[in-house]
Amino acid sequence: MSGETIGLIMAGLLLIGLFMGHPLAFVLGGTAVLGAVIAGKPMVLGIVINRIFGEVLDNYILIAIPLFVLMARFLSDSGVTDRMFETLRLLMAKVTGGLGLAVVFISILLAATTGIIGASITVMGVMALKPMLQYGYSKRLTTGVIAASGCLGILIPPSIMLILMASNSSLSVGELFAGSMGPGIILGLLYAGYVALVAIIRPDLAPPVPTDDKVSRGTLLRMLVMEALPPLVLIFGILGTMLAGIATATEASAIGAALALGIVIFRGRFEWATFRSAVYETARTSAMILFIVVGATAFTGVFNITGGLRAAQELMRSLDMAPWMLIAVMMFIVFLLGMFLDWTGIVLLSFPIFLPIVQEMGVNELWFVVLTAVVLQTSFLSPPFGYALFYLRALAPKEVRTSDIIIGVLPFIGLILMMAMAIALFPQLVTWLPATLYGPK
Repeated sequence: MSGETIGLIMAGLLLIGLFMGHPLAFVLGGTAVLGAVIAGKPMVLGIVINRIFGEVLDNYILIAIPLFVLMARFLSDSGVTDRMFETLRLLMAKVTGGLGLAVVFISILLAATTGIIGASITVMGVMALKPMLQYGYSKRLTTGVIAASGCLGILIPPSIMLILMASNSSLSVGELFAGSMGPGIILGLLYAGYVALVAIIRPDLAPPVPTDDKVSRGTLLRMLVMEALPPLVLIFGILGTMLAGIATATEASAIGAALALGIVIFRGRFEWATFRSAVYETARTSAMILFIVVGATAFTGVFNITGGLRAAQELMRSLDMAPWMLIAVMMFIVFLLGMFLDWTGIVLLSFPIFLPIVQEMGVNELWFVVLTAVVLQTSFLSPPFGYALFYLRALAPKEVRTSDIIIGVLPFIGLILMMAMAIALFPQLVTWLPATLYGPK
């Protein structure tokens, strides 16, 4: 059976399994088994199993995933973000659109300390959704800014997506963290700029909120500094040690988990019940991610050995386009896949096809991977399967319709695509910091 035929069969089986609603990990693994049998090469499954044990389960970098997840849970339990948001809300009360700006700034800080989308959106949704609606904010602006800002966690380090990307490319985690930091922060500032613009043009959609005159601005500023200090110590402990070359990604994740636990204890929020819950949720989330990694490794292994991977790459090469046009096609494919798959599946399925072609064209791999990471922001926001939409739907009151949430995120998807175009036009946004820290490649 030709590689083209087995490629089409496996792609078809993958789509059928996904639309039937089965978990992605088992769809990928099941498609690998069926693909090997249909191709008449069941013996390749033994090679795939050896690859899973040798390249995936023995990958030291992946240890950072459960440690960063545990760190995020500890930080959530510490209550730091709740106090910080309330302080920032009072500080920006008289500013039109101030509550929306507070959501963006807290989300940027959360992104730099968690890297878990579900945690960021849930925390911000619980803290900000009802107050914003009560103070007269537009339903669409409210849901859009919370959903989009909460997704910054997969782009701003430490991000578990970037760790997985590094493990499936020739890049180090430190390089990828440094390269994505600038675009992630700029994208957050674009969100803030959009909220401010809406507030200026339509102040009725983002009105100022009542303030508490009993608390002076000086007191609020001191409170904000005190509440922001623990997360800043955490960020320095993780990114500072990594970017300075003191610790690897795995070691930095252990430092982050220890510091987050220290913050919980220091603030008097430590309880054995919440500790057990954090460990349980960490195991659950990590197992989900690693099951997908194992299933995708099996899928790509069979896809490669049976000739499907080669056929897909030859199809891309046969387009005979200029490099920039071919990369635009790749990003369009990533965008489309984001409507139906989560980032884990997209990275594990697309990188084996795209990266060899990118390297052949002489394109900077770091630039390409960060560009992909920016476009993958849309995978959480794009209907019909945008995870951020479902997280927010579960938190929103009944008067907020699903259509409000979907329409609310559309301007932010546009801002993500604008950021991707800016990276394409100005590669230095990605390459400057890694070149400064680690030297040009």
